Amino acid sequence: MAQQTIESNNKKTVNRGKDIAKDTILTPNFYTTDFEAMEKMDLSINEDELEAICEEFRKDYNRHHFVRNKEFEGAADKLDAETRELFVDFLEGSCTSEFSGFLLYKELSKRIKDKNPLLAECFAHMARDEARHAGFLNKSMNDFGLQLDLGFLTANKDYTYFAPRAIFYATYISEKIGYWRYIAIYRHLEKNPSGKIFPLFNFFENWCQDENRHGDFFDALMRAQPRTVKSLSQKIEIFGYTLKHPIFDYYHRFRYFLNNHPIVSKLWSRFFLLAVFATMYIRDLGTKRDFYGALGLNAREYDQFVINKTNETSAKVFPVVLNVYDKSFYKRLDRIVENGTRLSEIDKKENPNVIKVLSKLPIFISNGYQLIRLYLLKPLESDDFQPSIR
Repeated sequence: MAQQTIESNNKKTVNRGKDIAKDTILTPNFYTTDFEAMEKMDLSINEDELEAICEEFRKDYNRHHFVRNKEFEGAADKLDAETRELFVDFLEGSCTSEFSGFLLYKELSKRIKDKNPLLAECFAHMARDEARHAGFLNKSMNDFGLQLDLGFLTANKDYTYFAPRAIFYATYISEKIGYWRYIAIYRHLEKNPSGKIFPLFNFFENWCQDENRHGDFFDALMRAQPRTVKSLSQKIEIFGYTLKHPIFDYYHRFRYFLNNHPIVSKLWSRFFLLAVFATMYIRDLGTKRDFYGALGLNAREYDQFVINKTNETSAKVFPVVLNVYDKSFYKRLDRIVENGTRLSEIDKKENPNVIKVLSKLPIFISNGYQLIRLYLLKPLESDDFQPSIR
């Protein structure tokens, strides 16, 4: 089979009969952050735990795990056209996501190694894990005559800036939700081997342990508290112009202190939990439902299990978590999924763009309303919600 290279998520059509998914809020993003603030972060409050986690990274438990075996030979040819399409979409999204993590961690390890060597080493080990995952997924894509051009993605995909604190929140949740996603699929396929459509799933048990260790690292890093930075920056950017003055250091200090105030931390915890959970739920029930069906999973039950477990795990580090047990929580997410179907139907109609925009407007308002109501839902105090894990 002739191999085709996928250069970008939105650049090229491949021989599987559809366009590569366009970049949207539901597709994997590439991130950058404030490297200067990261290199000046004081880890002394929780340095012992971070050193212990780094020692775990050094052992590299999975260095011999991701080795392809004979089961991969001809496995791609056994899939019917529909299942093949669904699985390749999964591989593409997963590979891009893992590669996104690699780029962020690698850049962090390189930029801060001179002034914050412990933190840099931890990021270097995580970059190693993410690169290993991305490479393994890309080899599976090769079985289908496809391959992501990761170098092209690096140079051409847009990067989203997140402040360090936001990186910690979002990445912690993403790593922990990755653990529960992989282990749930692995345990399901152990009991239902007929749903194991490709040998890649045999590697998920060890794979998810990498995700778990990465999450534990961000847990420890958040406990170190970014407010303890010794110094931040004496410069500030305004409308593309860089201004330098010692007073700006105090501005950055105040900003980081404010972001770590208990009230603000609760607001951010709710925001990032909802953002990650809603994105996964909308994507899986909206566009990936058939993929989980091919594995013998009910997408709604699977997502609710993963969200509930990740929410419970997050109570170890966040001051509050979402009340996912409120009867309105998943009903509102289901409403957004239904709205997504309505939006797709509007796109398929051959109406002028103005008519499409006007038709979509009330649906967008409905989605915004559902998300606001979910955000304002009274959260669960982590100490009360799961005291045994604290």
